[in-house]
Amino acid sequence: QVQLVESGGGLVQAGGSLRLSCAASGSIFSIKTMGWYRQAPGKQRTLVARIISGGSTDYVDTVKGRFTISRDNAKNTVYLQMNSLEAEDTAVYYCTAAINRYNGQPYYDYWGQGTQVTVSS
Repeated sequence: QVQLVESGGGLVQAGGSLRLSCAASGSIFSIKTMGWYRQAPGKQRTLVARIISGGSTDYVDTVKGRFTISRDNAKNTVYLQMNSLEAEDTAVYYCTAAINRYNGQPYYDYWGQGTQVTVSS
């Protein structure tokens, strides 16, 4: 089994910062891409940022310059540092990881349970 457990969400005022963490555990051989998605009420889940195993990153335009994604491969953990938060960033944030459980097996996408981020204006 593989589990992704997020932490770090909460309530913050506009202009403030939060740092999300997501640790993958269980039977893991390797992890390729790790990322963060978010889903606001009544809207679809959309990509926020992702990082591949080599360190290359990709961000949605609305968070560029404010959010930073990073990962600790030794800990199978991905982080999302969120600065200058805006009310529009309010959503449930989900982490995801493409995980290979055994050598030679394909990668499958796993998801965390989500963590609420609320930004008050």
